[in-house]
Amino acid sequence: MTQRVELATLRDRLAVDELVTDYAVAVDDGDWAAYRSLFTPDGRADYRSAGGIEGDAGSVAAWLAESMRLFSMRQHLIVNRRVRFGVLEQDTGDTARVQADYVNPMRFAGNGEDSSAPDFVCGGRYSFGLLRTYDGWRLREVIVAEKWRRLPEPTAPAMID
Repeated sequence: MTQRVELATLRDRLAVDELVTDYAVAVDDGDWAAYRSLFTPDGRADYRSAGGIEGDAGSVAAWLAESMRLFSMRQHLIVNRRVRFGVLEQDTGDTARVQADYVNPMRFAGNGEDSSAPDFVCGGRYSFGLLRTYDGWRLREVIVAEKWRRLPEPTAPAMID
């Protein structure tokens, strides 16, 4: 590889990483306009493994907006990002696949708002399909593969003397 190609690849990796981070921040902050703007016009997301829906970015954003109201605090931690660039119409680097693990602690709204500790935590793996557009890298596909979740411990009924 020439230095110019290596520099271009490095810039693309940084841009792809920023897009994945922007995705997490949009969901955590409930910024559904920003969420939709991260996708290509035909972009889709699939949250079925986590009990959600599959559909176009607009439909999924509306579902997320309603579903995430249950949680007063959300924080995506997306790690172990494996980026692979692909070929589109013989143009190397116009597509990318990102596989990344996540841990997502959340706090149910109304559950002791004086505490910020999470009471619901889930984890799994994201599969992102990306496309280079005139506006930069955009999500073409997001697939959530939830592997585990921890729910709040049931509280014991109060003892009456």
